[in-house]
Amino acid sequence: MRSVQAQLAFDELGTPLRNTTFVVFDLETTGAPPGPSGITEIGAVKVRGGEVLGEFATLVNPGMPIPPQIVSLTGITQAMVYDAPPIEEVLPAFLEFIGGAVLVAHNSGFDTSHMRAACEAHGYAWPKPTVVCTVRLARRVVPRDEVGRYNLTALALLFGARTRPTHRALDDARATVDVLHGLLERVGNLGVHSLEELMGYLPEVTVAQRAKRHLAADLPSAPGVYLFKGPKDEVLYVGTAKDLRRRVRTYFTGSEGRSRIREMVALAERVDHVVCAHALEAEVRELRLIAAHRPAYNRRSKNRHQGWWIGLTDEPFPRLSVVRLPRPGVLGPFRNQADARTTADTLAGASGLRTCTQRISPRTANGTPCVLAELGRCGAPCAGRQSVEAYTPAVESVSGLIAGVDGRPLHTAAAHVERLAAGQHYEQAARHRDELAGLIRALGRAHRQASLASIGELIAAAPDGNGGWELAVIRYGRLASAGVARRGVPPMPVVEALVASAETVLPEPGPLHGAPPEEVGVLLRWLARPGVRLVRTTRPWAEPAAVAGWRGWLDLVADAHSLEHVG
Repeated sequence: MRSVQAQLAFDELGTPLRNTTFVVFDLETTGAPPGPSGITEIGAVKVRGGEVLGEFATLVNPGMPIPPQIVSLTGITQAMVYDAPPIEEVLPAFLEFIGGAVLVAHNSGFDTSHMRAACEAHGYAWPKPTVVCTVRLARRVVPRDEVGRYNLTALALLFGARTRPTHRALDDARATVDVLHGLLERVGNLGVHSLEELMGYLPEVTVAQRAKRHLAADLPSAPGVYLFKGPKDEVLYVGTAKDLRRRVRTYFTGSEGRSRIREMVALAERVDHVVCAHALEAEVRELRLIAAHRPAYNRRSKNRHQGWWIGLTDEPFPRLSVVRLPRPGVLGPFRNQADARTTADTLAGASGLRTCTQRISPRTANGTPCVLAELGRCGAPCAGRQSVEAYTPAVESVSGLIAGVDGRPLHTAAAHVERLAAGQHYEQAARHRDELAGLIRALGRAHRQASLASIGELIAAAPDGNGGWELAVIRYGRLASAGVARRGVPPMPVVEALVASAETVLPEPGPLHGAPPEEVGVLLRWLARPGVRLVRTTRPWAEPAAVAGWRGWLDLVADAHSLEHVG
C-alpha cells in the first residue's frame, strides 16, 4: 500500500521567510551598561524578500561623556552628538519603524538589552519582538574552519557584503543585511523556509521546550493578553501580544533565550488568553493581571506597591514626610524612596520648611537651633524664634505648588541658583540646579497624572493605521472600556455602545483618585501619541500652568548638561 502524506495546514506552514519583514539594526554606545543613557548612534534597515523597504539612522546624545577609546573605535566624538536628540526623543520613531517586524542584530543580546533598558527607563513599552541573532545562526550553519571567527567583519567578507563594517551603526546594519541573506540561503538548502522553522532551527531549544508548541495551537491571531499557567493552575507569567498565536509560539523556539522564561515554559501546562480590542487594552489588562496574580516570572511582580509619596505632616509646624499611601494633598508617585526623599529635601529648602523630625509645640518650644538655622535656611521654630503665623506662608506655598496654583518655591530656588552662579560657586549652583530640575519634573509628572485621573469620563480615538479608529473610555484614570470602529464603520454609534457598557469607576481619596499610577502612565502615553483625538470629556483636561511654564527652563538645563559633557 502506498503511504499518503497528509497535507500541511496553513498554521503548520508558518510564515514564509520571503514574506517576513526584518529590521536589521545596530547600535553604537559609550561602553556603559544598558540603562537610561549611553547610546550614541542607531542604524536600521528594513527588508522583505531581499528588497530594502527603508532605513533609519540617527546620532544620539548619550547624556554622558564618550571615552577616548570609544571615540577611537567608532569615530563618534562628543562634538558630533552635541546637537543630536537624546534617546527619549528617538525611541518613538524607532519603535514605529520596527513595528510588526522581526528584529535582527549581530550579537543581538547586546543591542536589544540596551534598547529594552532605554524603553523601560523612559516610560516606553518594549514591544517584545521576535529576535534573530546572526552570530547564533552563523555558528549553526557556518563551519569554523570556513570563517575562522564569527565577528561581523569575517562574515561580511565570507558572504561578499556590499558594505564594509566600520563600527558605525548604519554601515554595520547594512553589512548585517547581506550576512542575514547569506545565512538564510544556507538554511533554505536545509529545508528551513518559514520564520517558525528558522526560530526552531536555532540552537539551545530543548526537546521539552519544542514539544510544548501545541499549547499555542488554539490561540487566535488577535491582539490580547496571554497567561502561562502551571501544574496547580497558578499563573506563572503574563504578557501581551499583537498576535497571540505568533507571540506564544516564540516561547517554544530558539528566539526565547532568557533562562528564567525557559524555566517557566518547562513548568507551564497550559496557556490562557484574553482577546483585546487593541494594544492599549492589552497593556492595561496585563498590568491588572500582574497586580492580581503576582506571577513568579514577571519582574513587575517583585515591587507592586503604589510608589512613594511626599506629604505635609499634621502638626502646628508641618514638615514634608515620605509615605507609602496616597492621600489628598500629596505629591507623587515616586518609583523609589530615595527619589522621594531627595525631592522632599529640595522642596523644603525652596520653601523654608523645616527638615527636622521632632514634634514642636507652639507654646513650649525651647529646643536648640540646628546648623540650618545658623545658615538662615530655617526659621528655628524649635527654639521659639518662629511663630505658627510666620511659618504658615511656607506651608501654604508648598500646598499651592503641589496643587499647581503657586509657583513661588520654584522661583525662590531658581533665584538661589542664580546667586550661587553669580558668586562663582559653580559646583554648588550645578547641584542645586539639578535638584530643582528633578523637582520640576516630578511636579510636572504628578500634575499630568492627577489631571487625567480627576476627569470623570474622557473618550479618545486613535487612528488604527487602516482607516479606522481605536477607541478608549477612560474614567478617573482607569480604562473603563475599549473598542474599535473599523474602516467604513461610523465611529459615534460604537462610542455610545462602549460608554453604555463601560466599567463603573468610583473615585477614591488621593491625587489619582485610586487609579494605579502605572495604568495612568500607560493611558497618558497613549493619549500623547500623534493623531489621537479627544471625542469628549466631562470637563476640560488641562495641566496647571504653575509648573508647565518651566519646560523651557528644563530645556536650558539639558543644554547646559551637554555643554558640561563636551567640556
